[in-house]
Amino acid sequence: MKLKWERFLMVEVQSESVEELEGVEAGAKPTTSLYRRRSPLSSPQYQIERLAAVDLSHTPHQADFAKTLASQGIQTFRPARLENFQINVGKLCNMTCRHCHVDAGPDRVQENMDRATVDACLRALDQTEAHTVDLTGGAPELNPHFRYLVEECVARGKHVIDRCNLTVLLLPRMQDLPEWFAERGVEIICSLPHYRKFNTDAQRGDGTFEKSIEALRRLNAVGYGNGDPQRRLTLMSNPAGAFLAGNQAKMEQEWKAGLEKNHGVRFDRLIALNNMPISRFLEWLEQSGNLQRYMEVLVNAYNPATVAGLMCRNTLSVSWDGRLFDCDFNQMLDLECQLPGQRPHIRDFDPKLLAQREIVTGTHCFGCTAGAGSSCGGAIDA
Repeated sequence: MKLKWERFLMVEVQSESVEELEGVEAGAKPTTSLYRRRSPLSSPQYQIERLAAVDLSHTPHQADFAKTLASQGIQTFRPARLENFQINVGKLCNMTCRHCHVDAGPDRVQENMDRATVDACLRALDQTEAHTVDLTGGAPELNPHFRYLVEECVARGKHVIDRCNLTVLLLPRMQDLPEWFAERGVEIICSLPHYRKFNTDAQRGDGTFEKSIEALRRLNAVGYGNGDPQRRLTLMSNPAGAFLAGNQAKMEQEWKAGLEKNHGVRFDRLIALNNMPISRFLEWLEQSGNLQRYMEVLVNAYNPATVAGLMCRNTLSVSWDGRLFDCDFNQMLDLECQLPGQRPHIRDFDPKLLAQREIVTGTHCFGCTAGAGSSCGGAIDA
């Protein structure tokens, strides 16, 4: 099996070998993927069942998200105008973080978008008025067609976002990426749980903070983080425990001061996201005895002002195999877009039909509507 994976990675992924990606020097790995461990939580359906088993009958509307929306007069939850075309190009990653909702890692070599699906995404994009293409993973840079996809989107005049774990930029074949990104005006949204070493390494593994700082310095060196809208550097923070994200504006001020003073690093903005109770974060919640309490926090902190800005309303999420979802979190729970009489796929893209769909919701949606809310762009009701 290992030989098969290595051959696949060298021929199709055309990146570092499995051994290189799995080594600690390529990126911290404080855990292994649920998939590798054959954990029951590697099944999206099992995750949904575990969330459903949490007793939330004492919370508002019994934690039924559809009923919660109905209490606001929203009987049918439909999308607004499509603005963001989000493409998850695969689950391959050089890191294996404890909180990862994708269950990404160096062993996820088979879930990698091929060229035919990439081209299908571009054909679909041409049928929309979406202004932003949001590339995510895994580590999206490890997909063999990543640069081709970026080039094609830039040529179409789209704003391209790369959701980067930072440490991937230090891999031998990726060290030219900061300058390559800068030349194409790609916005970099980087994962960094905290501006202090202890908090970051606790969530993402020993050595992650120092490597992240080095990657940020390389991005600064090519013009990122200096207020240039064509070289925008965004940091993304999510809590290191079972609590909601802090005040985004206050955190941004604190982080900018701390990173520049202590490390000489600059960035343009910070976005704060709540952790979603799925995949490896769900595993941590169960193992630490925090699942019940965290779900109660999410449900009780429901903020009706966040609904209009939810990512599922203006974003379409495409999986590595071309299936369509209302958001990235629904994608990880295998909750496909609901279209009459068909399973939606990017090769059959029909913007008019998709605009009429009803958004699929569940208990996990309280993660996006709690407190100031969470979206791909950070807090909603900031």
